[in-house]
Amino acid sequence: MKCLKNKQTGNIIRVDDKQAYQMAGSTWEYVAKAEWKMATRKPKSQSENVESTDVAEPIKSKKQLRKEKVKE
Repeated sequence: MKCLKNKQTGNIIRVDDKQAYQMAGSTWEYVAKAEWKMATRKPKSQSENVESTDVAEPIKSKKQLRKEKVKE
């Protein structure tokens, strides 16, 4: 799979290798996958990350829970 960017419109598409080889030329150019990811995915907001870390409690494994029961 390759990522191609249209030089005229700026659209970024992801196609298989054979199709990319045929399309690359005057109007399409190869770009990095990271650029395609940034164009297609929504960035996470900082406020969502802060809220989720404050509310989350540490997860205890079964082994840790057994040790606490033995101590009591």
